Amino acid sequence: MKLPHHLTIKKGHLHISGQDCTVLAEKYGTPLYVTSEDRVCEQYRSYKKALLARYPKVQVLFAAKANGNLAVMRALAQLGAGADVFSSGELHLALDAGMAPEKLLFNGSSKTPADLKLAVEKGVKVSVDSLDELHQLDAAAKIAGTVATIAFRVNPALEVPTHPKIATGLATSKFGIPHKEIPAAYREALTCKNIKPVGLHCHIGSQILDVEPFVRAAEVMVRIAKELTTMGVQLEFIDLGGGLGIPYHHDTDPSPTPEEYAAKVIPVFKDGVEACGITPELWVEPGRSLVADSTVLLTRVNSTKSAHKRFANVDAGFNLLIRPAMYDAYHEVIVANKADAPLTTEYTVTGPICETGDILAMDRKLPPIAAGDLIAVLDAGAYGFAMSSQYNGRPRCPEVLIRGARAALMRRGETIGDITASMERPPWQK
Repeated sequence: MKLPHHLTIKKGHLHISGQDCTVLAEKYGTPLYVTSEDRVCEQYRSYKKALLARYPKVQVLFAAKANGNLAVMRALAQLGAGADVFSSGELHLALDAGMAPEKLLFNGSSKTPADLKLAVEKGVKVSVDSLDELHQLDAAAKIAGTVATIAFRVNPALEVPTHPKIATGLATSKFGIPHKEIPAAYREALTCKNIKPVGLHCHIGSQILDVEPFVRAAEVMVRIAKELTTMGVQLEFIDLGGGLGIPYHHDTDPSPTPEEYAAKVIPVFKDGVEACGITPELWVEPGRSLVADSTVLLTRVNSTKSAHKRFANVDAGFNLLIRPAMYDAYHEVIVANKADAPLTTEYTVTGPICETGDILAMDRKLPPIAAGDLIAVLDAGAYGFAMSSQYNGRPRCPEVLIRGARAALMRRGETIGDITASMERPPWQK
């Protein structure tokens, strides 16, 4: 199996950024998320370098929904990143991490009045998803005695090669305003006294392994930008969203890089804005491609059994990593304490959840496994802990961040007390 350079095998053990996974599991227990801060920062710098080499005004916004740990977001903030946020909670996280309000974009198709009020109070730009939302935001800004700066989210009606549940730019998607209606939306915004339209935004989907759909999205966006500029809209930024995928199947998936993305997308973007006579900032919103491969989920084998197939039953289930159950997603797995042993036996790796679908890896060739062995689930840094739950009354596991030779908790493991802490006893039960 091809591994990214920060994952190595030494003396039979899997290492992440030089640290032995078996040692980390012994120290912090399992299940355990382990994230390499160095790898996250490396991926961010790759985006900045590739984009800035071709266009002078670039802002990288981290898609906060991919991984909302403050330590991860703080590391990105220290490098100058902003964030695409999708809730008041994510907005607070981004600000707490040290991200500047002007580098944030509040996205989403169903914002509450409280969301809009918070965006106005914090001076955060809003990606407006409907005319109804536009007028609600105008009213909120009027009450606050200020002007809200906005983009509209464009639905470009593009088919993209990804799972239908994460294809966000389809004509049938719940997100955005149909691209043909965007000019009318901006005309409406220009009539609002407490709204200033300054941007244009789209997002076509996630886990896209082909750069061409991003090129087509850029073509749509610069075409709209020209019409808006003619109308008198002064575009300060155009946000092309995120969605660049990663090779979950390490040996067979294509692996598009930020460099390849920039080489194809920037010429279209640059020619388009030059034709408009404008030089807006280019915003992009990577999430998965920044953090996915930075993280492994370490899980201990509780038992094995042979039935109609061989099962390795582990202590992490879809309460901690729901992607396989939700999307039929594939994650590579390695027996971390036998990482260089021959792959002789087929196993299905299953979790402890009371659901038939609690399968982390189906029919994988692995070394012979015994209770106590340690399995590493790779590429777990995006939509892993972020989508976790306490289902079956299971406290969520700790998260560890490593940087160089140092390791530290960035989230402690939960207890049963954390599960019950927000529960109330109704008065008739006292």
